[in-house]
Amino acid sequence: MAAATLVATGESKDQTSWTISAGRVYTATGKVIEEGRVTVEDGKIRSVSKGGGGDLECYAITPGLIDLSVRIERDLSSIEQSREITPEKRIADALDWFDEAWKREARSGVTSVMINPLERQVVGGLSVVVKTAGESAQKRTVKADSALYGAIGSAPSQSNHPAFGRPDDFYSRRPTTRMGVEWEWRKAFFDAAMAREDKNLAGPGTLELQKALAGDLPLCIQAWTTQDIRTAVFLKEELAREGLGKLRLVVDAAAEAWKEPELLVRSATAAILPPFSATGRSDDGSFFALDTAKVLAERGVTIALSGHGARAASERLCYQPGHAMRGGLAFDAALAAVTINPARIAGIDKRVGSLEAGKDADLVLWSGPPFEATSAVIGVLVDGRLVLDPRTQNK
Repeated sequence: MAAATLVATGESKDQTSWTISAGRVYTATGKVIEEGRVTVEDGKIRSVSKGGGGDLECYAITPGLIDLSVRIERDLSSIEQSREITPEKRIADALDWFDEAWKREARSGVTSVMINPLERQVVGGLSVVVKTAGESAQKRTVKADSALYGAIGSAPSQSNHPAFGRPDDFYSRRPTTRMGVEWEWRKAFFDAAMAREDKNLAGPGTLELQKALAGDLPLCIQAWTTQDIRTAVFLKEELAREGLGKLRLVVDAAAEAWKEPELLVRSATAAILPPFSATGRSDDGSFFALDTAKVLAERGVTIALSGHGARAASERLCYQPGHAMRGGLAFDAALAAVTINPARIAGIDKRVGSLEAGKDADLVLWSGPPFEATSAVIGVLVDGRLVLDPRTQNK
């Protein structure tokens, strides 16, 4: 099968119907079709079957990649800095839809992303899942209020300091330690639980916290180190033990989850893993073992890989499955970790995450076996529109 060819069918910018064939079609449903074909009609997948020919040909096709921890919006102006607990704030209201980062993600095969509030607050607010390309913010939004997001560790208290006497600046406040961050989490949830009995106790964000307690809204907590992962899991278990709620917990940036994987197993907690690094050290200094994905997957933990919106091409999401496979993760599990797993975690698997009739036509075209060091993303479709043209990749 040729690396990529495109029949001259005129202007493809607005085209949303295609027939694409490949030596292998990886559906992410456990089925691989040899010499397969994906038919796209009006931005949706019409069929996935055996066959060849059509508008596009490539070595392999996979579903569009999904990243649940893209760091596109990290400016402090995107958060409410006067409070540490802001569950009602929506990161969707602070997005720059014209940021070049969207194009960077799309051209590397990432078609859907979850954008989360900045981790400088304890409870930052509501995440949103969007497509990396599209006509408008409304049409690109896949799921609003996809998770309640916050952080445990040093990040939320990074700039704060205690005030002895008169405060001397805006950050003369608590929390100033990991213990203080944990206290803020516990107080927020216990106050929300009490407000169910006495509505006079409700305040900004109470409803969102109550939805998380009821399990109606996933709770995604950034926790890099094993001590912070423990805190997140223990919080979930404490609330359940007290009969206050059952959190649907997802740990983001779970670099050191390999140290105590049973914590995630016993609490049915999903994990979003950060990008692998050459040194094994993550952004906050935690140690991220190369076989972390394998260790978790073998124990039944639902994992998703992330590129964290990396600028460097070698660190983007399309390369993370290859690193995980070098750490022992099987190909099928690696594919699932960037397609159907994150789709299920975010509750968007009815639209994206696998190649099935009726789903959005988000596709990645590969020059060789997906995730191999010698393979490249040569074509990308988002909602049936070609955002990376294979013709330009052959020149």
